[in-house]
Amino acid sequence: MITNLKGINRIHLMGIGGAGMSGLALLLKDLGYDVSGCDMNWTSYVDKVIRDNIGFMLRHGKEHLDEFSPDLVIYSSAIPEDNEELVEARNRGIRTAKRGEVLSWIFDAQYGIGIAGTHGKTTTSSMIALILEQSGLSPTLAIGGELCDIGVNAKLGEGPYMVAELDESDGSFEGFHPNIAVLTNADWDHVNHYPTFESVIEAFGRFLVNPKDDGVVVLCGEDVGLSRILDQNHLKNDVITYGWGNAWDWGAYNVEHVPGGGVSFSVTKNGKFVDEVELSVSGDHNIMNALAACVVADRLEVPFPMIKKTLKTFRGAKRRLQYIGSANGLDVYDDYGHHPREVAATLNALSQMFPDRRLNIVFQPHRFTRTAAMYKQFADVLSQTDRLFLLPVYPADEEPLEGVDSNLIYTELQLREYKNCVLCSDMYDAVALLKESTHEGDVVVTVGAGDVPAVGEMLLEVLEKRVV
Repeated sequence: MITNLKGINRIHLMGIGGAGMSGLALLLKDLGYDVSGCDMNWTSYVDKVIRDNIGFMLRHGKEHLDEFSPDLVIYSSAIPEDNEELVEARNRGIRTAKRGEVLSWIFDAQYGIGIAGTHGKTTTSSMIALILEQSGLSPTLAIGGELCDIGVNAKLGEGPYMVAELDESDGSFEGFHPNIAVLTNADWDHVNHYPTFESVIEAFGRFLVNPKDDGVVVLCGEDVGLSRILDQNHLKNDVITYGWGNAWDWGAYNVEHVPGGGVSFSVTKNGKFVDEVELSVSGDHNIMNALAACVVADRLEVPFPMIKKTLKTFRGAKRRLQYIGSANGLDVYDDYGHHPREVAATLNALSQMFPDRRLNIVFQPHRFTRTAAMYKQFADVLSQTDRLFLLPVYPADEEPLEGVDSNLIYTELQLREYKNCVLCSDMYDAVALLKESTHEGDVVVTVGAGDVPAVGEMLLEVLEKRVV
């Protein structure tokens, strides 16, 4: 029984077209509530909720309250407090709550496994979820990206465990009380919410005192931000660390990257060899994600042969260096990376996958605030690729900032004497340039958290001559 939802029958979600909100909607529907939603844009996630018989209306408006008569209105962090639909709901005495708040009510009522961190949350959550699913433990899921192997990003399980990706972008992760808290890293991002790196450290420090009394904290010992948090906070819970070699409770060594994709490595626990693990996904960062999954599954007494088997078959989450297709000897991939550290991890993985192939990166900066704060770091990372096609900034829910655009990154690249960057006017421009300048054996990768995947899709259509 979720006591915070007592007396609630009809729930309306504002911003249901996003990954997190659509997942929550599907979860609430599975729990037996009458669910509806609205959004300013029609997305692929809207298609999914409609297929699950969830009512939907485009845009926001107070007439939605008459149409659906909700007992509770849930809104995403992208919805401003002065939104007319939200204001009208409160004027009518309808209860309102943010997404993270409601998700924490569901999470805290179960044995919660919460994955937090600036990078790697979705993949780590997906690995843990798949291991528990394949082990027959039927977990409840709430993940920020769709699992390729399960086909959903949220579902109600029959078992006692809930795996949830916890969002730090708006601070909502601080309201969760996990039985197992996993921290992949702590980095400066979401600069519209965290003005400094120190404010990020403080937020993660507050989160680390949240686990239930008998809970455990699992964290990457290699991460500088997490090391600072451990130094500054006295934790009441047991801490299990993971990283490279034998310096941590769990470690990875003997790493071998497979050309074309995949990686193998040896695993140790408390300094003793456990087994060899193979991954179908690539990159050093995914070794760390897999180690975190090993720690959690072992804690839940999943036999290691099952952990090993599942990790080998794990195909990743959508938009995490995802293979899109091929045409004329050209391979196209897509990745969600939108922070310099994430982009660096993607480029590192690509260099390991394709050491002898030319990499064409189509990068779309995400948010004006992030671009303004990190354009020099983006230039540092992007200057390492063979060819770069730079798109305009994707604004998300932000208004433009004077003097902030993709030209900031482009100018920094010129200062570094990097000559292989083209500043594209739009996605159609990028597709035309790619069509004319790529050749057989090239790899094209679209990178960013906005609508940049459309470039890869359009390029394949043009190359396959499906459009004129």
